[in-house]
Amino acid sequence: MRIRHLGVRFAIPCVAVGLIMSGCADNGGVTPGTSTIGSTNDINPKDPSELRDGGNLRLALTSFPETFNYLHVDGGLEDVSAVAAPTMPSPFVSDAAGELTVDHNYFTDVKLTSTSPQQVTYTINPKAVWSDGSPITWEDLRSQAAAQSGRDNRYLVSSTSGFERVEKVERGVDDRQAIVTFNKPYAEWKGQFGYLYPKETTATPEAFNDRDRNGLAVSAGPFVITEIDRGQNRIILSRNPKWWGPTPKLESITFSVLDSTARLPAIQNNELDYAYMSGIENVTAARNSQNVVIRRAPEPSWSHLTFNGAPGALLEDPKLRIAISKAIDRQGLVSAAQNGVVDNPKPLNNHIFMAGQKGYQDNSAPIAYDPDEAARMLDELGWKLNGDVREKDGRKLELRDVMYQQDLWVQTAQIVQQNLAKVGVKLNIQTVPGAGLFKNVIDPGNFDIAQFSWGGSVLPLGALPQIYAYDPNNLQGNKARIGSPELNALIEETISELDPQKAIELANKCDQMIWAEGYSVPLHQASGTYAVRDNLANYGAFGLASADYTKVGFLK
Repeated sequence: MRIRHLGVRFAIPCVAVGLIMSGCADNGGVTPGTSTIGSTNDINPKDPSELRDGGNLRLALTSFPETFNYLHVDGGLEDVSAVAAPTMPSPFVSDAAGELTVDHNYFTDVKLTSTSPQQVTYTINPKAVWSDGSPITWEDLRSQAAAQSGRDNRYLVSSTSGFERVEKVERGVDDRQAIVTFNKPYAEWKGQFGYLYPKETTATPEAFNDRDRNGLAVSAGPFVITEIDRGQNRIILSRNPKWWGPTPKLESITFSVLDSTARLPAIQNNELDYAYMSGIENVTAARNSQNVVIRRAPEPSWSHLTFNGAPGALLEDPKLRIAISKAIDRQGLVSAAQNGVVDNPKPLNNHIFMAGQKGYQDNSAPIAYDPDEAARMLDELGWKLNGDVREKDGRKLELRDVMYQQDLWVQTAQIVQQNLAKVGVKLNIQTVPGAGLFKNVIDPGNFDIAQFSWGGSVLPLGALPQIYAYDPNNLQGNKARIGSPELNALIEETISELDPQKAIELANKCDQMIWAEGYSVPLHQASGTYAVRDNLANYGAFGLASADYTKVGFLK
């Protein structure tokens, strides 16, 4: 699943990136596209009147959710967002160009009503109710803002999302209006409350951490969860009988946990309606399947190698991280990954903005590919060759690279392994099942290098505090455990800037610092290539857009 969400970025053990190592001379007529973010998408748009009433949309998940609370550190993942999107409220929706508008199913109006102090007024749709029939009110917003503020560390939040800057949430003209007042400006306030959870979920740390562990106690979308079968690795959504908006065309949505290798066969055997395809061989095979089409729209998702720079870690020294980064041929990796799928593949050269987004510029000079310079730096740092592997103070320069258990990720790692071997660095490859990659390995810091993807949004600045700010007492978002007070201060200044152009300039200064500290090695952004059932409408390659689940369905 790769449905974009409007809030801050979320870490995803993504099955959609990697390499197909073997060549494919005949690509079956597949025309390479671009991976540069644009202003269009490919979803087979149709008026709902052209769709039949009913039908089951079959989608795939990487792993079974640890929790259905997307706000929780165990829940801020793509799979949880995929289930939440048809079932939980968000204030805004995005079009293909990334332009945001209020989702009137949930809010009649959301506007910035003051800048000194910053205030945002949320007016809730008077028809909006939770699935137990209770109204959605200002108290739900107040409770969530408090839970995500970071002021009580018993709430295991995946991100504070700017709520650490919220001074208070007050009742407006009635219970259906909330006035949010900030004690410091927050540039990306439109990303807040997406998703909104009921006050019962956010009222106490115990409820926040555990209430939605095994399902959504209460929801408020066009669909509700009606079946969770962990034995069959299946989640079924059905129409919400309390839904007040347009009646969905679909009767149900079924999520099944499928290994990446099972997705192409599932598309070919008419067991899935939609799946991401990477590598020219997979794209070609899907395209040649009966009743399947390929839909494309570049999207803000990107793969990378993230280093573990925690105190005492082998890669604690930023100079060592830079040296290793310079030994990695990013262009070679990207060319291999996207050959035949993307026209003229290029590495991603910014940690904040995607190519095609306003603000994108190349800040990657600190890790420019130069294996000779990498070897020289390693010598200078005291890592001397002893046979094939460098050593220092009796310690070998031997790194453990962890990733989702998938051939495509492994093939990426094998190329990196070859690159690093040339400068005397040994790379050991360790694969982990999707369910355990973050909880058991990355979040506890049990790695030297981690391969995964960040799924982005139309509000890219939210990534700065979530991913790159460093707080040794709260490392839930900063997977690398790398940062500095100077970068923290610049991040603070950036997300406080309400002038969009100035915020972009500051964000690029942050990005330059992130490159200079050797935080990670960005590889490529996703091409957004999907295999889709040919009679499925209003669903496919969304690009920057959000899905309208009331309009998704199958042609008559």
